[in-house]
Amino acid sequence: MVWHEIKAGSFQFNEEMMATLFGYVPTDKNKNENKKDSPSFETPSHFIQIIDPKKSQNLAILLKALNVTTEEVCDALTEGNELPAELIQTLLRMSPTADEELKLRLYSGDVSHLGPAERFLKVVVDIPFAFKRLESLLFVSTFQEEFSSIKESFATLEVACKELRNSRLFLKLLEAVLKTGNRMNDGTYRGGAQAFKLDTLLKLADVKGTDGKTTLLHFVVQEIIRSEGLRAGRRLRESKSISSVKTEDLVEESSHETEDYHRGLGLQVVSGLSNELKNVKKAAIIDNDNLSESVSKFRQALVRTREFLENEMKTLEEDENNNNNEFRDSLASFVEQSEKDIEWLIEEEKRITTLVKSTGDYFHGKAGRDEGPHLFVIVRDFLVMVDKACLDVKKMPARAPPRKESSSVATESASPSASESSIDMHRRLFPAMRERQMDDDFNSDDDTS
Repeated sequence: MVWHEIKAGSFQFNEEMMATLFGYVPTDKNKNENKKDSPSFETPSHFIQIIDPKKSQNLAILLKALNVTTEEVCDALTEGNELPAELIQTLLRMSPTADEELKLRLYSGDVSHLGPAERFLKVVVDIPFAFKRLESLLFVSTFQEEFSSIKESFATLEVACKELRNSRLFLKLLEAVLKTGNRMNDGTYRGGAQAFKLDTLLKLADVKGTDGKTTLLHFVVQEIIRSEGLRAGRRLRESKSISSVKTEDLVEESSHETEDYHRGLGLQVVSGLSNELKNVKKAAIIDNDNLSESVSKFRQALVRTREFLENEMKTLEEDENNNNNEFRDSLASFVEQSEKDIEWLIEEEKRITTLVKSTGDYFHGKAGRDEGPHLFVIVRDFLVMVDKACLDVKKMPARAPPRKESSSVATESASPSASESSIDMHRRLFPAMRERQMDDDFNSDDDTS
């Protein structure tokens, strides 16, 4: 068996880290007895306890796991050097209480009688405003990453708005849905609509034709595929004619442009819509409220850091040595630069928020509430549906190619076949769909303006 291949001692894990993370402490009596006999083993009972025992144990384990020395932390607190954000967060989370900090300051005995955590904290608390300095260093260490993340989100939202407004194919899909809905509602008070709520796009797959399989979404996608296939074929012919291809070759090639040929071209175009609107899909997962909250937290953190610099650190100017001057100068330089960046973020947030809202109004009308962020979610979900519909259309059996006749006959019959196919589909599907008329999501201009 595979378990016979496992050798004892081939793998070892950090038991201290395991105890911290999962609360599991192995019990090995022989091992404990050996440790008691060892002169180098230090048990907690040998140390003077000043801070909470559990906090002391966890801090000692984490300091060891993060591989940081007391000197490195002190250098950062006096010179303004950056520290890993994880370490700073841990130190702030396990900071001593006011009572514990006072006891550490007043302790004048042998430092070797203190545990590892107490020895570390004893040195740290002797630095004026040590934990406020750590808060400032946390802001410094996380600033660039968070700033870049917010900036990238703003850029994604801006590009997503441009993609939606400039997408010819998406606009054509909206036109097809609007006209199809009006055709279905012809003769009713819902007919003749000039707009519809975009939520309607997500309901197209719920309306089924007489065959019980073809949905209204299939129908719309097939019509767009047919239209885009003819358009793509025409552009290909035009590009070839510009390339000085013989007229006879064009006539011969056009005779092979069957409905399935155009369907293939149209499928390529419609299937590419999802990629064309890739930033819209990215924008759909951006939480605008969280984004605004992040900008607000940035501003608040900057205010706190500036106040700390102008108040607490100011009082130390005459008494502090060069190392502490280095911390103050380093932090002042950072605050000066970050003020410009955060000011830019605040203005950019206003600009992007206005852009997203205007994009929502462009598609939804002035609905009285901000539809911009919801718009991206609707379009993302609709794109998933369109991609699935394209796969369904691709799996549909291909039409039999026409019998090979003279080029003139083939050319004359190519266009009517496509037109007749569309008419037949209307006649086959609309009677059943008419009974399930589109709901009030189809509105007049008065409802959406």
